[in-house]
Amino acid sequence: MNAPVASVVVRAYAKLNLCLRVGGLREDGYHELQTVFSRLSLHDEVMAEPADGLVLRLSGRYAEGLLADESNLAYRAAELLADHVGISPDAALTVRKTIPVAAGLAGGSADAAATLIACNRLWQLNVSGQVLEALGAKLGSDVPFCVRGGIAVATGRGEQLESVAAEGQFHWVLVPSAEQLSTPAVYAELARLRRGSGETTPPADIAAVVAALLSGKPRRLAGVVTNDLEVAAVSLRPELDLLLAAGRDVGALAALVCGSGPTCAFLARDAAHAVELIGRLGVALAGSGVETGSPIPVASGCYL
Repeated sequence: MNAPVASVVVRAYAKLNLCLRVGGLREDGYHELQTVFSRLSLHDEVMAEPADGLVLRLSGRYAEGLLADESNLAYRAAELLADHVGISPDAALTVRKTIPVAAGLAGGSADAAATLIACNRLWQLNVSGQVLEALGAKLGSDVPFCVRGGIAVATGRGEQLESVAAEGQFHWVLVPSAEQLSTPAVYAELARLRRGSGETTPPADIAAVVAALLSGKPRRLAGVVTNDLEVAAVSLRPELDLLLAAGRDVGALAALVCGSGPTCAFLARDAAHAVELIGRLGVALAGSGVETGSPIPVASGCYL
């Protein structure tokens, strides 16, 4: 019999969609997606410890206002894994929140994925990564990637993954918004805009994005990043357009809304350029009326 595990700590990494094409609505209520996910260095932290029953505690900068009950994805992840193997979900979970909430960075999905991994280790289940990804898909479309990490091409509703063996990393500046955006609201706005325009979206050039990642050249990646949800996020929050324009004006190689937003990401040449962009953005936005959180320098890719 294995010795009991005292505690397990797992990092819950945010994600960035380097390209995101939104297709038609499926029978299950989700949209067909084509996207390239990349793990970001920005992360929450999930600690799992032995307990009688299941309890969830939240701490950190972005914990305020979040519920630590069965509505939380981390709580549901622990219950789901325990149910899968037929045991009681006995764990004390502590999630330290560093990823902005409802920001297009998959913070909740990352916490769920890290909880699956942490409880798998705590309970010494030896459930495979493939099974953890399948369980994660029951919690949300981003959770399977958050279990896998690295870089991956995703199709279906985002749960069908093919890893990309690109080494190295790219440097970004994330600028969170002062307010949140609801993912369902952004998708609904995209549907409204498309009904009004009659336009259709061409298939994503996934091969071009993968080639840019493999090249390791930021300028090449800048030419192929795209996000169909950006137009909807900007429609709901017009000030995001000013923020994106400001980033381009001060030298970002590319600027895009992260997922459903409202966080914006600005691609830098390297780590030093990312720090430089933070200073320039602060000057450019001073007095503009655009309210943002503090910029966050991050790396994306297979850096672990």
